[in-house]
This record gives sequence, C-alpha cells and structure tokens, in this order.
Amino acid sequence: MPKFLVIQTAFIGDVVLATAIIEKLHQFYPDAQIDFLLRKGNEALLAGHPWLNEVLVWDKKEGKLRNLWRMGRLIRKKHYDKVINVQRFAATGLLTAFSGAKETIGFDKNPLSRFFTKSIPHIVGGSTPLHEIDRNQHLIKEFTDTKPARPRLYPTQEDEAKVQPYKTQTPYITISPASVWFTKQYPKEKWVAFIKEVPANYHIYPPRRPFR
Repeated sequence: MPKFLVIQTAFIGDVVLATAIIEKLHQFYPDAQIDFLLRKGNEALLAGHPWLNEVLVWDKKEGKLRNLWRMGRLIRKKHYDKVINVQRFAATGLLTAFSGAKETIGFDKNPLSRFFTKSIPHIVGGSTPLHEIDRNQHLIKEFTDTKPARPRLYPTQEDEAKVQPYKTQTPYITISPASVWFTKQYPKEKWVAFIKEVPANYHIYPPRRPFR
C-alpha cells in the first residue's frame, strides 16, 4: 500500500485547489494511505475527508521554527513513499528534502528543489497560461495521468445544517473583502461602491452595514 504526503501550508484557497491532488491519487491508488499537511487554522476544511488517512497540522504563528522541527521529525517517522510539495517556500522545501521519503516531488521555484528527487517546472504566464489545478497536476502526472481532477470538499452533516438557514434566503451573495496579499486587496471605496449597487432584495453575507 503506497503512502503519500501532500504538502500545502498556504491559505484556504490554496488548500481547496490542492484537494484535486487528493482526488487524483485516490482515483489511481484507491487503497493508498494519503496524508495532508496544512497550516493551523485550515484543518477544518479537511475534517472527515473520506480519502485522507491523517491531516497533519503545522502551527506557523507561534513557535514556527520549533514546530517545523517537530513536524520534520514526525514526517520522517512515517516513512512515506512519495512526498508531494505544492508550495514554493523554503520551509516546506526542508520538510520535503529531509522527509526520508523514497521520492520527493516539488516545483523548481522552491529554494530547496535541487534536493528533491523530481523538480517540476512551475509554469506561469506564457501564451497558454495554466490554471493552478493544471499546474499542480504536473507534480503527479508521471504516476497518474495528465488530466487534473476537480477540487472537492466533503462537508459533514453538521456543516450542511449550519448553512441550511442561508439556503432559504434568496437571492443572496457572499463577499470576501479581505486578503493577506496586498496585490489581492480590493480598495475599500470600491467595495463600498459595489455594495451600494446591490439590489435591496439581495441578502449579503456578511450583512451589509450603512455607509456614510
């Protein structure tokens, strides 16, 4: 039974996109043990995931380096066959390179990629730009195929119950007016202008507030 570890310790959207790798691995290796490493705070996304054996959680806010060292030791003890690193930062490069796995795979833009078994070109832009799930699929195409699976989450019954009240209030839209990346932060005045244009019969989550 092959043992896989998928590493994606970025933010929520990146984890959701990386679930396509889980789907593809399960499709080709239905009996495999698949683990997933993510940052603390995102673990609820994969709670109860039917194809995952274990979700490893790295606390990157408090004691980041100490917890990185502990996570590295834990990963080595698990003796993975393949470690698949979706990220391009040095910390996850260390976890990958020194995982002790039979095969380590990651993007060539990772500073530690020269220590990976396989370093995959990270293609951005060009005449035929790739979607993130297509780019991630390149990491595993040699032992699956070239067609990416779709990302997928598996909400629990409790999750479904929590959102049920919102399903009775239509029409509605949700807004996410924040980002940790400056380049993705839409100006506040633009959000105000947008919300003022939304018809009054629409429900907005978070609820709209009066603007001066």
